Amino acid sequence: MKVLVVNCGSSSLKYQLIDIDTKNVLAKGLCERIGIDGSMLTHKTPDKGSVEYKEYMKDHTYAIRMVLAALVDKDTGAISSMDEIDAVGHRIVHGGEKFSQSVVITDEMLRVVEELTELAPLHNPANLMGIHACKAIMPNVPMVAVFDTAFHQTMPEEAYLYGLPYEAYTELMIRRYGFHGTSHKYVTGRAIEMLNMDAADTRIITCHLGNGSSITAVKGGQSIDTSMGFTPLEGVPMGTRCGDMDPAIVTYLMDKLGLDTAGVNAYMNKKSGVLGISGVSSDFRDLGDAAKAGNKRAAAALSTFAYNVKKYIGSYAAAMNGVDAIVFTAGIGENDRTMRETILKGLDYLGVDVDFDYNMSCPRGEEVVISKPDSKVKVFVIPTDEEMMIAHDTARLVK
Repeated sequence: MKVLVVNCGSSSLKYQLIDIDTKNVLAKGLCERIGIDGSMLTHKTPDKGSVEYKEYMKDHTYAIRMVLAALVDKDTGAISSMDEIDAVGHRIVHGGEKFSQSVVITDEMLRVVEELTELAPLHNPANLMGIHACKAIMPNVPMVAVFDTAFHQTMPEEAYLYGLPYEAYTELMIRRYGFHGTSHKYVTGRAIEMLNMDAADTRIITCHLGNGSSITAVKGGQSIDTSMGFTPLEGVPMGTRCGDMDPAIVTYLMDKLGLDTAGVNAYMNKKSGVLGISGVSSDFRDLGDAAKAGNKRAAAALSTFAYNVKKYIGSYAAAMNGVDAIVFTAGIGENDRTMRETILKGLDYLGVDVDFDYNMSCPRGEEVVISKPDSKVKVFVIPTDEEMMIAHDTARLVK
């Protein structure tokens, strides 16, 4: 079975064509600047290399048509006909409380997602555009929606409720939802296999660390708490997002800086995090270089990030009465060896015993165990594969 995985942003479209039976990625690519001058499609196949198509894409439907043309092109394609695409899996950021698992796309399901747009005004509309574009071109191909929030719908009430009047939850849908669920679900599954334990007995802390970061407590294979909340702004300081802070700071900033709601939202989402602390960059590689060169603010930004991740690990170990494995994934988690070391040092009280020499020399892009053989808590680096997770969910549902 061949599944086309589609992930739409407001002006972008990422895709992969995956053969579920062999787990091979047959093709992948990115449409950039949709609806903007300078549109470009970068299309890659394992045996034919990469090709760029510079052509104006007026909307997502046009972009999807270009993607399908590239997939069947005799020189650059991966399939001979669109008939080989058995299903399409779409990433949707927010499913609210309506969706606790992936679902086959129907008109009723789309109506519900439309209603949830106010919870993710920057993401859900773009995700819906991709769905409508695919339906217009491939009306007879079954499609599945996979939600970032679904994995966290197993959280208990005490974990997802905020200390607000209960009506804020019942009437305004204000609660912890959590994000990066597809990634947390994928690496959890791999960690359970690597632990060789009964899934029901496992206690795992998954650290999805990238420009956007979230940490999740997974007990018995189910999310019981996660650092991101009502929006992806909560949790650890991120590339440009502030993370946890005293909520009274919001009104204080509005008064002192003369900001309206849009202004303070941009301040917290776009100008804060490690970018705001360092004044250098939101890219952790740039911060590492700046810190080595003696930039104290860059060093402070990195230390603040590591300290907050460590705090979440400790709190989740308490919530689960211990931990069997800690997993690092995503751009920083998979590649920043120094950051992993900074986070993991001082966790010996939990039973974490890391081979720090191997951590600094282990291969990138592979699943590795960086804890010592006799460590009570295993520490894994597991490259995330959200697209493969989406493809598997899609195949399971359409079968």
